[in-house]
Amino acid sequence: MTWAGTEMIDSHANAQLHAEFRRMADEQAALRRVATLVARGVQPDLVFATVAEEVGALFGADAAGIARFEPNGEVTMMGGYGFGEKQPGWRGKPRPQLALASVQATGRATRRDADDAWASLPESATGAVRSTVASPISVEGRVWGAISVVSLHRRLLPGTEQRLADFTELVATAIGNAEGRAELTASRARIVAAADQTRRRIERDLHDGAQQRLVSLALDLRAAQAAVPPELGELAEQLERAVAAATGALDELREIARGIHPTILTKGGLHPALKTLARRSPIPVHLEVGLDGRLPDHVEASAYYVVAEALTNATKHAHASTVMVTAEADAARGVLRVSVRDDGTGGADFTRGTGLVGLKDRVEALGGTIEVESAHGMGTRLRVAIPVPAESSTG
Repeated sequence: MTWAGTEMIDSHANAQLHAEFRRMADEQAALRRVATLVARGVQPDLVFATVAEEVGALFGADAAGIARFEPNGEVTMMGGYGFGEKQPGWRGKPRPQLALASVQATGRATRRDADDAWASLPESATGAVRSTVASPISVEGRVWGAISVVSLHRRLLPGTEQRLADFTELVATAIGNAEGRAELTASRARIVAAADQTRRRIERDLHDGAQQRLVSLALDLRAAQAAVPPELGELAEQLERAVAAATGALDELREIARGIHPTILTKGGLHPALKTLARRSPIPVHLEVGLDGRLPDHVEASAYYVVAEALTNATKHAHASTVMVTAEADAARGVLRVSVRDDGTGGADFTRGTGLVGLKDRVEALGGTIEVESAHGMGTRLRVAIPVPAESSTG
């Protein structure tokens, strides 16, 4: 072999080595970008879209996508690149000659190329696909779905199946994290709902039990007092004191029951319950409520306790002279928005006291958000948004 020939071979090998290093660098950069999104805990939809784009560009594919396998044999496109009409949300059965269908059937990574036996199918059946590779996405031991790449004009590089595995692991992590967060949120919401149900039961038991017995006792004492002859004035005075004590105990019990769970909230809903809070407040409350009907119990209860706590803080701690309360159901976005603003001393935050912390836990347990603006000397504004299930929105 001549020196020139050897030089050409070395040059070609160097070019191949450089291309391989470049490919590896691009792949690692793409993995880092996806891993950053996963670590930040962003919504899976964004991870799906990013992975589809990164994989499509990295492998020089004409299309790439994340598909979720459904129990009825269909797949749902969760994120796509270059699939045309098959945008995220598209649902249907994958064509049997594609690698995606094989992964769905076997749970194993699959490659299908046009020079395999299936290439003899007519173009109308293959869709002119030249090469397709799919890799399963496993979440907690089950095959959740797959990543697939499709090339219309050339065969995908050897090792594409293995290279996809790193991306499937990141997608699986994102899905697992999201499912874990959703499960935690659902669990916290169930705890809040159970606590509210217990509050309602205790309030009902107090109303139907102890309160009724105290009412009966007070009436009996009044009747006994009326029957005391004039010459037994001392006994009449004792009965008067007993009546006053029974009436005082009844008032205290009613106040306790109201604090546990107000009857008007259960019977009338959030609007009249907020009106009652405003009327009982020792400082003036301007109330604006935009509700056309009832909301789910847990939403109404949470909004009520937010306003109740805010009014208590405005009175006892902020020394406010007036409070503005608004509550509005945003049906389009499926959320109840509550705002409480006072003109007090300010300085409230989640690290001081347990009241705001308790509200924060309650609201966030329902998937909502709570914000406090409370600069010293500038008053306090509490803003809360609580999700409302679509089937339960006002209307």
